[in-house]
Amino acid sequence: MTQSLSSTLAAATSLADVDSRATPGFDGAKDDGVAALADLGDELADLQERLHAQGTTGDARSVLLVLQGMDTSGKGGVIEKVVGLVSPLGVRIASFKKPTPEELEHDFLWRVERELPAGGVLGVFDRSHYEDVLIGRVRSLADADEIERRYDAINDFERRYVDAGGTLVKCLLHISPEDQAERLVARLDDPTKHWKFNPGDIDERELWDEYQAAYQVVLDRTSTEHAPWHVVPSGRKWYRNWAVGTLLLEALRGLDLAWPEADYDVDEQRARLAGS
Repeated sequence: MTQSLSSTLAAATSLADVDSRATPGFDGAKDDGVAALADLGDELADLQERLHAQGTTGDARSVLLVLQGMDTSGKGGVIEKVVGLVSPLGVRIASFKKPTPEELEHDFLWRVERELPAGGVLGVFDRSHYEDVLIGRVRSLADADEIERRYDAINDFERRYVDAGGTLVKCLLHISPEDQAERLVARLDDPTKHWKFNPGDIDERELWDEYQAAYQVVLDRTSTEHAPWHVVPSGRKWYRNWAVGTLLLEALRGLDLAWPEADYDVDEQRARLAGS
């Protein structure tokens, strides 16, 4: 039996051992990968529509795609190229930036709980609750005891979501400092991409090793049976998109989604329509 991509990309023991430009699970070149992603589109769209349709009948199942990674790792690209393959109906995208004063008055998960997808919805987190144990740890935005508490709180939070009918697809978009430098330069070289560049990205880049250590702790502490992490090599954008699309498709297939049955007599309604 062919191994699923989910198993292939299961969180590595050491993030440092992952080649950002590798293409595990895919043997072709760039053109093949772009075509393979397009080939996923019809089935992805069909299954996502079935999920949405089931949600209208009260089905509590939902899917949450968590995208985490260093600046320029491609979170926005995945949303455009992968999530863009399905209907926007039944999709909810949330992005977690610097907490607002109101959010800081609550536990770090308060704002995240409010963005969880309801039944029938494909949710996408562009950055996520993991910011609070990544930048929180690297920038010392919370003390060490609080950061430690958060790992367990995240595991409990994700367990509750899964127990309530959710399916988590957690993707760490892994790039190298060389990948990032190339992409930042490309933004500076292209006036149409200047809006994407943030001088603060260079400040964070100077803490690369600290962030890699923080990501390793995240993998070690929060890759669980009910919510495993997948390390997606993202140095090649086409592979990243295909891989995340495939992981999402595998998750939707696993729900064994059927079209909801009509709660009315179809023949009766057809006869009424004919006579109207």
